[in-house]
Amino acid sequence: MPIWHGHMVEGHQPFVMLIVWLTHDSINSCGSGTLRPSETFVDKACLFLAERHSREDSKEAQEEKMTMKKQLKASLLSAALAVLALPAMAQTDASAQGQVTGQSIQGRKENQQDRIANGVASGQLTAGETTNLERKESAINQEERDMRKLDNGKLTSADKATINKQQNQLSKQIYTDKHNAATQNTNPKSEVGKRAENQQDRIAQGIRSGQLTAGETARLEGNEAKINQQVRADRKANGGKLTAQERQQVNHEQNQQSRQIYRAKHNNKHQ
Repeated sequence: MPIWHGHMVEGHQPFVMLIVWLTHDSINSCGSGTLRPSETFVDKACLFLAERHSREDSKEAQEEKMTMKKQLKASLLSAALAVLALPAMAQTDASAQGQVTGQSIQGRKENQQDRIANGVASGQLTAGETTNLERKESAINQEERDMRKLDNGKLTSADKATINKQQNQLSKQIYTDKHNAATQNTNPKSEVGKRAENQQDRIAQGIRSGQLTAGETARLEGNEAKINQQVRADRKANGGKLTAQERQQVNHEQNQQSRQIYRAKHNNKHQ
């Protein structure tokens, strides 16, 4: 079967095949520049076949190029989705594993102290509620110190799990106390009430800054709660008012409380 430029002519029109067959030698000279005038028709047939093969080659190349583009887009899309999924997978794995570290425990302590400080400053936490919360916080801190002492300054996995459970319980208690009906008066009218509010603000600032430890805060707020209870009892006994002697007694106690707040905030202990 005759071959032109590496392509078999099988499948072309019979008429063209006949021309190519009869003039095989002439067609083999296509593109060589040796065609004679008498071979003009053969030259046209040669050009026809060349153009047809060129179109077919071009079409195949385009289809191949389109296929490669589609495959490339699919690959890039898959890779992008995989990259986007990595953070979510990492977060899910971390949550599933429930990883607790010494750093996360310290971070939670600071966060819970900030929540307590905000509750004290806003009046959402009373002095009594703050005392209770800070006593629990102080107990957790002491337990952590004891655990570290037993294991060369480190926490075992069991220690971390225990502290994490206690912090979860305290976190729920903070939320409950801040959202119940009990509140501290943040806009008092009496001189006694204004001093109490000022001292609560000083304590809140000390909690937030770390100048007051949980233990120190528990003691200060315990004192504050006692003063508040005494004031309520005195008012109840005197038609909602304080006598001059009662005001003098409360003022004396508030002076002592003020000095204790100052000393606790300026010693060497920090949260």
